[in-house]
Amino acid sequence: MTLRTGAQLTTREAIVELSTAQKSAKGAPAYSRYINRRLGRYLAAAAYTARMTPNQVTAVSAVCTFSAIGLLVALRPSIESSAAVCLLLVLGYALDSADGQLARLTGKGSMAGEWLDHTVDAFKVGSIHLAILVCWWRFYDLDAAWLLVPLLFQVMATVHFFSTLLMDQLRRSRRTDHGTLMAGDGSSNFLYSVAVLPTDFGVICLVTLLLCVPWAFTGVYGLLFIATAAFLALALGKWYREVKSWS
Repeated sequence: MTLRTGAQLTTREAIVELSTAQKSAKGAPAYSRYINRRLGRYLAAAAYTARMTPNQVTAVSAVCTFSAIGLLVALRPSIESSAAVCLLLVLGYALDSADGQLARLTGKGSMAGEWLDHTVDAFKVGSIHLAILVCWWRFYDLDAAWLLVPLLFQVMATVHFFSTLLMDQLRRSRRTDHGTLMAGDGSSNFLYSVAVLPTDFGVICLVTLLLCVPWAFTGVYGLLFIATAAFLALALGKWYREVKSWS
């Protein structure tokens, strides 16, 4: 949906326009809902002023994210490298929100752009935990059994990403066919957003700041792993029952 056509907006006007049309907050974890989308709004307004296209913003997001993943694998964690990895991941994630917001603002979104955005997301989700695994293997003094944690986390992240996208598409199809409000529509309350916070990619971005303190990073990362596993076990059952109820 195009928010505004005609004369070029100022950056402030673009921010105001964007604030009136955000995606549904249904199911969104707290970081994405309250922080990342706001950061993305400011970045989208800046990109609009610079006359960038949504695909260009997606490309910059990919450069930031995969530069961080490269640093994670290549450098022994230090205060400086951990800060760089965290900053690049946070910026890349915010730009990932900005490209869609810019598309809505300018009306320049396309199916090809949506495909590009989700493909970059798939590479990101499909590599971040493997990069952490390599980092642990190269630079942390851990028992080999610990390497199973990021390996299994990677499996869960991939399943979560795919299942979430599939449920969104199935709900859209069901809504189109029947014109009814689906379970995935509307908005989630604050407590739910906080409860599902461990599943937010933004939390992984922030936690990488602890890379230079191995015991702290492995401890927090392990807790996120347990919380994500518990959420996924509950969510998959719920989604299956929802889809089954349609038939």
